[in-house]
Amino acid sequence: MTAAQSPLTVHKFAMCFSSTPRGARLARRLCGTRLDAWGIPYGSDAHDVVSLVAAELCANAVRHGHVAGRDFHVLLTADPATGTVRIEVSDTRGERLPRVPTASPDGDGGRGLLLVEALAERWGCSPRATGGPGKTVWAECAADCATPRAPIT
Repeated sequence: MTAAQSPLTVHKFAMCFSSTPRGARLARRLCGTRLDAWGIPYGSDAHDVVSLVAAELCANAVRHGHVAGRDFHVLLTADPATGTVRIEVSDTRGERLPRVPTASPDGDGGRGLLLVEALAERWGCSPRATGGPGKTVWAECAADCATPRAPIT
């Protein structure tokens, strides 16, 4: 007798983006589109949280992890069995590790990782596993990964 397979599918989206503000913006938009297609609809709390966390990690990869001529990589994974979405953003600047700053209210910037820390269930940084030198900053967010919607035609 064989074990029955779970009808729940782990969804994955992976893509490289140019290390520019335009690349970060495109990454955020494509992550949002994938979440909606995976059953985490636009306007839901889970969609808003994951989209914001993805946007912050991508913006940090461009601002702090930029190396001329090198892209950053995004891996978005939704696991209905655990009800989590994991965002991984890899860049090629392994020597610049993220840390949560003490942002001053008058400062210009420095709040991105504070938002990630507040919104994500957990987050961290590890050496880049594949594709060369660098680091991967990841975050996991709670999300109800419902049944995927029909493709948009």
